[in-house]
Amino acid sequence: MAFGIRKQELEQWKEKVQNGEIAFLTHFWYDARFPHYTTVTKVGCSDLEKLVAWGAKYNLRPEWIHKRDSFPHFDLLGERQKEILRKEGLGEHVKRFRL
Repeated sequence: MAFGIRKQELEQWKEKVQNGEIAFLTHFWYDARFPHYTTVTKVGCSDLEKLVAWGAKYNLRPEWIHKRDSFPHFDLLGERQKEILRKEGLGEHVKRFRL
């Protein structure tokens, strides 16, 4: 279940993903399987080769890509999430979601 994002942010993420761009969407999140995580960052791109190459920079395996719907993406959680956001110049995500 997602919280803390505006519809416009979601629509912008979807548009970028569908246009073959690497796109980031961070939001508050609850999943009973991962009760100690309160946020997730979805890093998506419809160009799977591009997404795989991006993930390889951070040792993310291609089999970790969620290929549901038209929005293939990695889910980033915890310390790796924070580290990757900072390396990608997205410190505002870290600050906004108190990571």
